[in-house]
Amino acid sequence: MNASVPPVLFGAFDRHNVGDLLFPHLLTALLPGRRFAFAGLAARDLRAFGGHDVRPLPARPTHLIHAGGELLTCSAWQAAVMLLDPAAAVAAIVRYDNEPAAAAAWAARQLGTARTMPYVVGRDVLASGARLIFNAVGGVEWNALSATQRDEVKAALQQADWLSVRDHVTRAALRAEGIDAPLCPDPAVMVAECFGETIRRHQDQAPAKTICDAFPQGYLACQFSTEFADDASLDALAQGLSRVTAATGLGVALFCAGTAPWHDDPALYEKLQRRLPTGTAQRFPSLHLWDICALIAASRGVLASSLHGRIVALAYGLPRVSLAPPQQGARPDKRAAFAETWEPDAVPRSVAADRIAPALMQALALPASLLRENASHLCAHYLQSQAHWAGLLPPAGLAQ
Repeated sequence: MNASVPPVLFGAFDRHNVGDLLFPHLLTALLPGRRFAFAGLAARDLRAFGGHDVRPLPARPTHLIHAGGELLTCSAWQAAVMLLDPAAAVAAIVRYDNEPAAAAAWAARQLGTARTMPYVVGRDVLASGARLIFNAVGGVEWNALSATQRDEVKAALQQADWLSVRDHVTRAALRAEGIDAPLCPDPAVMVAECFGETIRRHQDQAPAKTICDAFPQGYLACQFSTEFADDASLDALAQGLSRVTAATGLGVALFCAGTAPWHDDPALYEKLQRRLPTGTAQRFPSLHLWDICALIAASRGVLASSLHGRIVALAYGLPRVSLAPPQQGARPDKRAAFAETWEPDAVPRSVAADRIAPALMQALALPASLLRENASHLCAHYLQSQAHWAGLLPPAGLAQ
């Protein structure tokens, strides 16, 4: 093993998405004194957005930590599309979406790997004696994978030195495959603990301060993905938010949690804003990670289709409601799965757009102490879990 090669933090932090941008920051802060390489499937420099300079996976890493996220069910096709710019993503979807074999071959060329589940790395690519760790990963749509995809993921998980999962749905799916993994909260529950001072600084600066000044009575931070692009969804969001703002006097700050394909579209926020009463909503223009966290932290509550919009709110002990996309149907929902696993029953889970008004009013009425205690409990649980695998790495300060 080459001791000069640092351990690799691996994940989807090669694209713009709040949770994925957060993971390497959190693990670096939680494992102080260690040097890491930050790897994804493509070379992307996201430092302008508060992310990292991410490189493709190096040859024969000494140790590899899957840093978190819904990695277990992200196919090569999904990964390849999400790494494109929006126009190229649309072109790829039009060209390949109904041709699975051609799509798989195109994705393999794009990513430079034949792995069908490319964000899951097995021991075969690691140096001899390397540690293989999966930290609080998710995979709620496990049953939608093909047998080939499941076998590939299972082979990697069975080789791991440590595996934890972030929700009960993923745990049950793996148990049915003969793999028993302990539960661990998503690392983002630690964001206030690890980066509270950084986030406070961004609260005191534009653009977060601009929103705070515009709504001195307080505001809800609201985000939704392109899955809500239809007029019926936008109308339902506008009607629900209008009822809540009229009842509470709160404003609405519309923010993007991710600009990778299948995430957010700023044009939809403009459409929603035109449907809302004049003066009740403002667009939050920043795409910087710490600005987004500052907006959430300074809010009175969060409505979001982004799981990590919810988890950042949780970390700050804030009311939160998740939006279930209209296309969700009976498919498992990672937002609901996380909330069911880790949050008090009184906290609303994931609701359809036409149910946001009662859900938000329920969330806003919750005792602040209940939400703070939940956040504290999950921080302690996360640290206990991390302690199990952190000891598998070389001690901080030694050659790695």
